Amino acid sequence: MDLKDQLKLIADRTKHKDNIQTEEATKNAFVMPFLQSLGYDVFNPLEVVPEFIADIGIKKGEKIDYAIFKDGNPTILVECKDWRENLNIHDGQLLRYFHVSKAKFGLLTNGIVYRFYSDLVMPNKMDEKPFLEFNITDIKDNQIEELKKFHKANFDAESIVNTASEMKFMNELKHLLNKELTEPTPEFVKYFAKQVYPSVVTARVLEQFTELTKKSIQQYISDLITERLKNALSKEDEKNKLENSNEISAEQNLEDISKVNTTEEELEGFLIVKTILRQKIPAPRVTYRDAQSYFAIFLDDNNRKVVCRLYLNGGKKFIGLFDENKKETKNEIESLDDIFKYSAALLKTIEIYEK
Repeated sequence: MDLKDQLKLIADRTKHKDNIQTEEATKNAFVMPFLQSLGYDVFNPLEVVPEFIADIGIKKGEKIDYAIFKDGNPTILVECKDWRENLNIHDGQLLRYFHVSKAKFGLLTNGIVYRFYSDLVMPNKMDEKPFLEFNITDIKDNQIEELKKFHKANFDAESIVNTASEMKFMNELKHLLNKELTEPTPEFVKYFAKQVYPSVVTARVLEQFTELTKKSIQQYISDLITERLKNALSKEDEKNKLENSNEISAEQNLEDISKVNTTEEELEGFLIVKTILRQKIPAPRVTYRDAQSYFAIFLDDNNRKVVCRLYLNGGKKFIGLFDENKKETKNEIESLDDIFKYSAALLKTIEIYEK
């Protein structure tokens, strides 16, 4: 089971969160399975240390819920809260632990929301804002890809730090864009208004353009979604047309095959050709395939090794012979016995293929 599937199982559990009444129950139901999904053995005290002691100044015996160890050193500190708790009022506690620890990452969670921190702004001081945050009930594929870096099998602190800064600023920019696109600030509106309004942007003009900017953003997003849907539907339509075309072709092939009727005369002609060719090759190597307009005889059942074709269903009968360039020449025959007249040509065709 891959990480995405494991996270989905944990997300499904949160549907019954009303039965979870304590912080300890939150750890057991949500947080410990989450750490296990990242490949850590929560029952190995050398790998995941519960109630990890972190002395803070004059405060001795301060404990953090879990510390994940690698090579004998703590790498990730995990602070857990009851699933009903708002994490915004608890990040200071993790910050204090982080300051006195060698761990490079901090995780604050209530089992549903997960926030990953590091010291990207100032060394050994945990950042105020997380570089990765997600809700396990609504986790995005790109967030799962980032989370995979914390898996025990992939964990490389230096590599994570190198990308964490970019992630942090991207997250902040996305929040900022979301805020501006929903309720644009005067600065945001003024930036665009100056580029399209021919005169001074007064307070009255700014008020007018605030509403116009909101409408323009909504319409642009709507057009963008519509265009993507049209492209998706167009591709789906093309796919359906191709599938229908293939179905029609298959039906036509079946219809064509159903029209083929191998006659006794054609089988007798096959046996004559087979008898001639046995002078050079074993009989099982000579095969045939019947079609609507002719009866073809092959070497080794290979359509690139046509020995001859028999045309026996019309008013006149023919045997089609092939030269070394695969060019066919039709020769009229009065009866099947006339096939023997072309024994040399048939044997020569076999010699060409055997070379």
